[in-house]
Amino acid sequence: MIRKTAAVWAGKATGTLSRVTKRGGGTTLPGDVARAIDPKILTRLTEDLTEGSAVITGTNGKTTTARLVTWLLEGVGQRVVSNRAGANLIFGVTAAALSKAGADGRLKADWGVFEIDEASLPKAVLEIQPKATLVLNLFRDQLDRYGELESIAKKIEKALSGLPAAAHVVLNADDPRVAEIGLSLPNPPLWFGLDDTRVASKELPHAADARTCPRCGSSLVFDAVYVGHDGVYNCPNHDFTRPAPDVTATDITLNGFESLALTIGGTRIEMPLGGLYNCYNVLAAYATACSLGLDAAYIAERLRTFKAAFGRQERIEFRGRELILVLSKNPAGFNETVRTAVELAGGTNFVLGLNDRKADGTDVSWIWDVDFEQLKDTARVVIPAGNRAHDLAVRLKYAVIGAEPPQTDPGKVLDLLVKRTSEGDTVHVLCTYTAMLDLRAELVRRGWAHPYWET
Repeated sequence: MIRKTAAVWAGKATGTLSRVTKRGGGTTLPGDVARAIDPKILTRLTEDLTEGSAVITGTNGKTTTARLVTWLLEGVGQRVVSNRAGANLIFGVTAAALSKAGADGRLKADWGVFEIDEASLPKAVLEIQPKATLVLNLFRDQLDRYGELESIAKKIEKALSGLPAAAHVVLNADDPRVAEIGLSLPNPPLWFGLDDTRVASKELPHAADARTCPRCGSSLVFDAVYVGHDGVYNCPNHDFTRPAPDVTATDITLNGFESLALTIGGTRIEMPLGGLYNCYNVLAAYATACSLGLDAAYIAERLRTFKAAFGRQERIEFRGRELILVLSKNPAGFNETVRTAVELAGGTNFVLGLNDRKADGTDVSWIWDVDFEQLKDTARVVIPAGNRAHDLAVRLKYAVIGAEPPQTDPGKVLDLLVKRTSEGDTVHVLCTYTAMLDLRAELVRRGWAHPYWET
């Protein structure tokens, strides 16, 4: 107990110092310090939770889905601790738990809702022992750090196989690699998936990551494709097929980045989020909340008042322009955000940000698998930004996009944006993680936004 309390005090002091000195939001470093003092601090803290924890992982959608689940639990009066700022490695999760601990070293909350980096899931599951674990999707992302999808899938499968029978596992039936995980688990998972072919395409995008049967290697046959390789599929040799979803979304209506509506279990749900990919996030949050015992009618009503997380369709006014910040960090995600901006939102002004820091992945060759050609003959202003803006400019040149000169300085990006657009314009800011943070930090410096850890 003494060691735990010392770790909590040291971690909380580190977080305070980090914020006071403006060296960060205290979203990660406190966890490093506390774990150095007590390596079991996360386990000890989550054992204090009166109800338990939910863990959310996957390549795309973790932050939004975690916020949705948190929002739902808070709406029924539960005290929830979560890593809201998106620091999803084990140190960030530990820091989030520390933030709600009292002077006695005890965590003052009912539920923990933690978004977890895919590679960190095994350690998180071991330390947290969650009541519910949600796997959203597995897309190619940061190959320099993660490796191939098959490798990540096997690690997640091993971690989930060790959970007790009472634990809930919630899986995306539409993702072949996630389905492969679920079919191998000792206890059946709760499956979710979309069921509205009106919003689907019939062909996989050229950069789809999961094309083959994990059992025999044959090319999967897709009857519908929703996002990336997520859809309705089967193996021609009958070795593998999409699991039948337990929870489905039907009658989907999309309105750009403004809103969406869908029907789940006979209940119509309207959301102030946009994009088909967010239908998966909403459906996944619904399924997870149901597994935790929340009422369907309550879930639908509560979701109507949800607000997006920073950088995830966050809207910021800047010099009379409306900036819509949308995290776009891999081929599947970038393709979908560009498609939503062009086809559903009618976007004409874009800032495209690309960084190659550790949090983004140092290999940026994936930009050649993004269909920037969707911007051709549609975009009026396209500004390549970030520390790899020149690489992005080359990709845009091959897409025959008339882009502005590449800008590596966030301040110059905003200045150029003001010169090339007019008051009243909407600008879609599609960026990798740290590129988005850099632009957002410049907006904070100029007084147009609040620090992300305050959102």
